[in-house]
Amino acid sequence: MGPDAGVSMRKKLSAWRATTAGLVLGAGSWATALAQQVNDLPGGPAVNQLNFAPPVTRIAEEQHWLHWFMMGICAVIFVVVFGVMFYSILKHRKSVGHKSQTLAEPIWVELGWTIVPLLIVIGMALPATKVLVAQKDTTNADLTIKATGMQWKWGYDYIKGEGEGIGFLSTLDNSHRVMSNSGKPEPTDDYLLKVDNPLVVPVDKKIRIITTANDVIHAWMVPAFGVKQDAIPGFVRDTWFRAEKTGDFYGQCAELCGKEHAYMPIHVRVVTAEQYTAWVAEQEKAMAAAADDPSKVWELADLVKRGESVYAANCVACHQANGKGAGPIKALDGSALVVDSDHSKMINVMLNGAGGGSMPAWKQLSDTELAAVITYAKNNWSNQTTQIVQPAVVQAARQ
Repeated sequence: MGPDAGVSMRKKLSAWRATTAGLVLGAGSWATALAQQVNDLPGGPAVNQLNFAPPVTRIAEEQHWLHWFMMGICAVIFVVVFGVMFYSILKHRKSVGHKSQTLAEPIWVELGWTIVPLLIVIGMALPATKVLVAQKDTTNADLTIKATGMQWKWGYDYIKGEGEGIGFLSTLDNSHRVMSNSGKPEPTDDYLLKVDNPLVVPVDKKIRIITTANDVIHAWMVPAFGVKQDAIPGFVRDTWFRAEKTGDFYGQCAELCGKEHAYMPIHVRVVTAEQYTAWVAEQEKAMAAAADDPSKVWELADLVKRGESVYAANCVACHQANGKGAGPIKALDGSALVVDSDHSKMINVMLNGAGGGSMPAWKQLSDTELAAVITYAKNNWSNQTTQIVQPAVVQAARQ
């Protein structure tokens, strides 16, 4: 090799090293930037999380202990069984002169490999059964809340205890849906976990959660509480938790429930007893102020304005802000059903659903909310019908 060739090779090696170093530094900077932009979410998922969420209930702590207890037993069994197996294979292989032989089968061996596994199973079952029974003991609850799963949000009704009578819907915050629809969401600690109305409960109180659904099977799950309970249409299930710390805790629907399954978060805010009492008073005052008289006659502009907020909270997920729909979701803009002067047709769809469940029923909305959103659809986009549906008409149809 000549001197020129050596110089050329050294230049190539230098260039290769520089390129490699640049790629490594670039990758490191990119990873560091991501780590700086997305952080662990207290009460929710952590970055690169491998273990369970930190427990805030006694049940969750017991579940964590059971997990590691079972893992330890399985690890010991694995090491012992495979250790004996590999030792036997290596020590008694044919290549070192060992020959196969017929061994006697003493009764102690037969009893041993029957009794020992039985004792191991019993040793695992006893603590597991204790925790399972405790999970299902929903007696003597301080507060009972019904969680109703629906495509794709949660409805909460406080049915016993302080705050009895309070009810609201909890929906994914629209800003997170916009981020998701963009295809390039900004790094956000609580991405797809932020809701408009979190469930609020007091700390150190036994909270009974009754689950059901009005369309398909959902599941109410909050990992930090150690709670996961299916919500099944036509059935009632229950579970409970007692949070020992205040703060915000997050979960999601854990049952595949349709195309918006990923947009059905759960946010529970645990507060002090004093803060909870103040929240209850605030909610009761707001409910009294928002209580609508279905006999009230609305002006078109006012009802459309009210309908816009109802649409944004409940309809935009499927029908989009422009009313065009998507895929099997029918468009509202230019829809013959929407512009039809026979209002009973659209009211019937809103109350009872359509398309075999693809359009869910919205009976949980008030008569005024239904009248408002119907009027909004009839007078938005290209649907400038000037038609108005009064709450009294919806009330009559509901009966």
